[in-house]
Amino acid sequence: MKRRRTALLAVTALLAAAFTALPAAEAGADEVEQVRNGTFDTTGDPWWTSNVTAGLSAGQLCSDVPGGTTNPWDSAVGQNDITLVKGESYRFSFKASGVPGEHAVRAVVGLQVSPYDTWYEATPVPSAAGDTFSYTFTSPVDTTQAQVAFQVGGGADPWRFCLDDVSLVGGVPPEVYTPDTGPRVRVNQVAYLPDGPKNATLVTDAASRLPWRLNDAGGRAVAHGWTVPRGTDVSSGQHTQTIDFGRYRGRGEGFTLVADGETSRPFDIGTAAYEQLRLDSLKYYYTQRSGIAIRDDLRPGYGRPAGHVGTAPNQGDSAVPCQPGLCDYALDVTGGWYDAGDHGKYVVNGGISIWELLSTYERSLSARTGHPARLGDGSLAVPESGNKVPDVLDEARWELEFLLKMQVPEGQPLAGMAHSKIHDAQWTGLPLLPSDDPQPRELHAPTTQATLNLAATAAQAARLYRPYDRAFAARALTAARKAWQAALAHPAVYPDPNDGTGGGAYPDDDATDEFYWAAAELYLTTGERQFADHVLRSPVHTADIFGALGFDWGRTAAAGRLDLATVPSRLPGRAAVRRSVVEAADTYLATLDSQPYGMPYAPPGNLYDWGSNAQILNNAHVIATAYDLTGAAKYRDGALQSMDYILGRNALNMSYVTGYGEVNSHNEHSRWYAHELDPGLPNPPKGTLAGGPNSSIQDPYAQSKLLGCTGQFCYIDDIQSWSTNETAVNWNAALAWMASFAADQGRG
Repeated sequence: MKRRRTALLAVTALLAAAFTALPAAEAGADEVEQVRNGTFDTTGDPWWTSNVTAGLSAGQLCSDVPGGTTNPWDSAVGQNDITLVKGESYRFSFKASGVPGEHAVRAVVGLQVSPYDTWYEATPVPSAAGDTFSYTFTSPVDTTQAQVAFQVGGGADPWRFCLDDVSLVGGVPPEVYTPDTGPRVRVNQVAYLPDGPKNATLVTDAASRLPWRLNDAGGRAVAHGWTVPRGTDVSSGQHTQTIDFGRYRGRGEGFTLVADGETSRPFDIGTAAYEQLRLDSLKYYYTQRSGIAIRDDLRPGYGRPAGHVGTAPNQGDSAVPCQPGLCDYALDVTGGWYDAGDHGKYVVNGGISIWELLSTYERSLSARTGHPARLGDGSLAVPESGNKVPDVLDEARWELEFLLKMQVPEGQPLAGMAHSKIHDAQWTGLPLLPSDDPQPRELHAPTTQATLNLAATAAQAARLYRPYDRAFAARALTAARKAWQAALAHPAVYPDPNDGTGGGAYPDDDATDEFYWAAAELYLTTGERQFADHVLRSPVHTADIFGALGFDWGRTAAAGRLDLATVPSRLPGRAAVRRSVVEAADTYLATLDSQPYGMPYAPPGNLYDWGSNAQILNNAHVIATAYDLTGAAKYRDGALQSMDYILGRNALNMSYVTGYGEVNSHNEHSRWYAHELDPGLPNPPKGTLAGGPNSSIQDPYAQSKLLGCTGQFCYIDDIQSWSTNETAVNWNAALAWMASFAADQGRG
């Protein structure tokens, strides 16, 4: 099994740190103070300062912080040589003030030497009068080289920061975190289709069935029935019953479901929400673009300067060198999408994202319910709108052009292969606009996987762009052929799993699936026997590739199989290919039916994987494809029901899509959608998918809240939880495909 993406911040993966805001308390008899001179009564020793002018004032340590810095750590106050004991709980408290009072402080407990691991961080905003802050965390290490630091840089204007009563006391148990899950009736908070399935989940201790009632916006009962007891749900640990109100075919807004004395959050019954979600999930990509200023008239509230174009402090992407010792050339790799919440750009994640966006469009051309006009020119309000090309193709081309630039030039030892990624030499912190990123950029080693992602997506592009731009289609196919030959010549050049400084490593030690996918796309575009032969000889071709976790950047064989099943061709044995998709859909439907929350996802050991929301959507993608292949209503209904989980019918009773549902994820981890840390920045745009529950909870913030969590409860909507709450281009691609499918069902 291929491993998930590695950590995305300058913190050590798999930390056990835990921290929770608590009321301030006096140290007990068994508690031991670790900070020396935290009261600043007579001296500032042994505190250090960096890029601030500091001194004692009325029993405080006050620092004049210069303006014009970029990062929080550009100005700081701290103390080194603090001892931490692994597994010991600590209370970190302090009093702070700021004049003016809108400046955030990054309070950190971490390693004082390289690589400066962070074991705790909080971002309070002290008032001018002063505030007391107190947190607890559990140390993941034994060390005598811990550091307490207050990072105060990153502001445009100078300000004054004062600090007092700093304390780090051991022997303090952390507080238990209990999320607010609202009413016990869990529904799709956005919309059910009038002629689609309508299911809900009730959390209750009752063992026998209970009456339910569907109310319209005026509180009038329009349907009623009885719940179905389901016992304990493994994915959440909750005792549940389910409600099926699919017989009601009315339309309207503001419906609620009542059962066991609880009233659900409101929802609509209609088609409009899915039409809008189709567009919003695709509009997400414009604000992820690198190398272009984002226009506020096209995305009100999201306008920003172009990132990584060489305007200070950016060092730019127009002539990026390789990592030291890797190559002796530089490439223009401007453009593309920022992959996730950081400023890196990755070929393997970009590849699967391009495929799913192009697949969204390609499905609209041939599926029984497809409506290509809904994805046409002008639909997404991008700068290219009006060029007589479908906007989804314009958006995907922005990333495709970047992938083409990542190909190793002629005359070089690995000519035709693709560099795996380009990102900062070191990790940056939050928040940070792309235009303010000061780090040097580096090309990373070419890999077989990246090369085959380029071959697959460029070949797919060649057939879809041909009606609109024959020259670009030809260029894409030439690049795909070159990449294919390069991969055949270098079939086992895999990414270094330790190459995770400044960006994700994307480790992968098997390219069999990428070879299959690339061969499939090249065959579907060219019809050439050489590619058909590779498809038919591949062990992947007849293997069961639709596993419980679903497909993603590291498991790409499904992309080839799905296109071989749906794109017309003369491939021998194509009926068996189509049958394998339907059989996989049957397996996912059985999983869905077994889950009281109705999702086609039941990972082994109930261990939710990184990006589980996208995996659920990709499993639904397989079910939806079975509907396109067969027309059987059970597949349509299963695919639609899978959307319910994403939009609110889940254990946390929240929609995982920003701007959709009464309670929704909106603090996703991102350096520029960072409203939670900087009120001057926006939340993620409407239609952004959060990664979702992740049992490994790799980041310290999630560990502080979620240690011991069960399945669905391994999620928290906080910007600092990069392992459960990041945004990413591949995850939104899964949402866009399924939202488009759902919207098309409403137009049948």
